[in-house]
Amino acid sequence: MKSRVLAVAALTVVLATQTAGAKTLEDVLKEKGVITEADFKEVSKSKPLNYKLGKGFTFLSPDEKFQLSMGGRLQARYSYTDGELNSVTPNASKAEVKRMKLWLNGYAYSKDLTYLLQVDFVQGGSAKLLDHAYFNYRLVDELQLLAGQTKVPFGRQWLNSSGGQQFVDRSAASDAFRPGYDTGLKLNGEVMKGLATYELGVYGGAGQSLTRAASGDNTASAMAARVTVNPFGKLGYGSESDLDHSPKPLLSIGADYYGNTLRKTAAATFETNNITLAGASGWLGRGRGNFSASEKVNVDTYGVDAAFKWLGASAQAEYLFGEADGKTSGEHLRAHGYFAQIGYCVIPKTLELAFRYSFVDPDRDASNDQVSDTAGAVSYYFNKHNLKLQGDVTNSHDQGKGRVDDLIYRLQAQVIF
Repeated sequence: MKSRVLAVAALTVVLATQTAGAKTLEDVLKEKGVITEADFKEVSKSKPLNYKLGKGFTFLSPDEKFQLSMGGRLQARYSYTDGELNSVTPNASKAEVKRMKLWLNGYAYSKDLTYLLQVDFVQGGSAKLLDHAYFNYRLVDELQLLAGQTKVPFGRQWLNSSGGQQFVDRSAASDAFRPGYDTGLKLNGEVMKGLATYELGVYGGAGQSLTRAASGDNTASAMAARVTVNPFGKLGYGSESDLDHSPKPLLSIGADYYGNTLRKTAAATFETNNITLAGASGWLGRGRGNFSASEKVNVDTYGVDAAFKWLGASAQAEYLFGEADGKTSGEHLRAHGYFAQIGYCVIPKTLELAFRYSFVDPDRDASNDQVSDTAGAVSYYFNKHNLKLQGDVTNSHDQGKGRVDDLIYRLQAQVIF
């Protein structure tokens, strides 16, 4: 009884002095030896409302069968493009709220039945308001079933959150080949506590917040598969940087596949730009090919990637390949791209420098259409990715748009709450 009284008194003192960036109450008390492991679990379970920076506010029902966390992320960005005289846009300046996301996640009825709802009030307006809307049921770690809308598992950089990037945003190669969001069913799991992971999904194939019926074609579907091997322990997708200053080396090697059938609706467009690779910056949208109007086109993309972290240093690279075959015209289009980037925290967990090179060839049988970017970045982390300031400079060489060498300057602040 006496130890419980002391624990309650200590809780009161810590509560009065705790700030938003501090550790949780139970973490502090456990570290100081004020409460035992059993007390730690009891105190954690008894809190109906909790807040943790980066995780948001968490509500817990008295019977612990339901949990709901609510949080958000804001990215404010300024960009300036210094183009050459023959550039499409010689000079351009833009200030914007790049992303404003709100999420709700947790579990219901059982800790094995988790869910996520995430919306973005900026990207694409109402047509792309919904990012994630799914539930995931865990039978065992090795076998889980997800249903709903989420990211199609293709490409490591795409699966890394836009809030965990080492640069202001993803590379041009990743943007050109990623399918984007889609709705479907996915089997996923991890083996031996993350030494290997897999994802295998079947999707509607129309892209973010759309169905095939909306475009008059409800016969096609898409599929995606991804596997990773992590020989030294699991290396997840939360952060590209090594802000945890990993004491042991971490390595992840991945491979993925995505297949879909898209219909070309006009000379230069496909049925939807919600399939990112068919949009204006995607390889299929750029390459176009000589496909006939209203023709169905089989699309297959492949990728391999690797990532490494150790003692504040990080590196990652991807190679991406795509091909498209017209069912009527017999037209065949091939594309490939890659990127490589490295980073190092010159001040551990605080100041990071990074360098990246990216290349995309949207039509390997055509000339003067390649895009290459060379970029450097500086990031200052006030509280990891929860509060950071990033700036990068990119030399963009875009032959397809008639540009020679544009310099793009970007500065972005991010808050996760």
